[in-house]
Amino acid sequence: MPPEEFLTQSSEETTEFGRTLAARLKAPMLVLLKGDLGAGKTTLTKGIVSGLGAAAEEDVTSPTFNLVFKTQSTPPAKVFHVDLYRLEGTHDLESIALEDILSEPAIAIIEWSERLTLRTNWPIVRIELDHAGEDARRIRITYPK
Repeated sequence: MPPEEFLTQSSEETTEFGRTLAARLKAPMLVLLKGDLGAGKTTLTKGIVSGLGAAAEEDVTSPTFNLVFKTQSTPPAKVFHVDLYRLEGTHDLESIALEDILSEPAIAIIEWSERLTLRTNWPIVRIELDHAGEDARRIRITYPK
């Protein structure tokens, strides 16, 4: 299936797009986000997490410094938000217990996913975000077959 491409014109539109996207996500599922700094990964995640009913939009921040954010509630599924930006090696990867995350049905949203090599039988949604001028973002999504 070829990637779908969308263009948002503001951070609000990117967040709203995430809310809409949430309706297509069912646990267990990995959502792998790729994009430069400031490309909108966390902004999109705010929409996805709030669209899933897992947390309020304002409660979703980049987990860059603590690496993993886990929702306390269990809407359709637990939601994990993982940021691998500061990941420096295998030891750091072990410290986030990604295998434990994948041991229960959840939706795991992983920023900087290109830093991860992972084998799983979970369906994977790949999302690439790019700057498209000022506040605009180009979002390419590849859904599992």
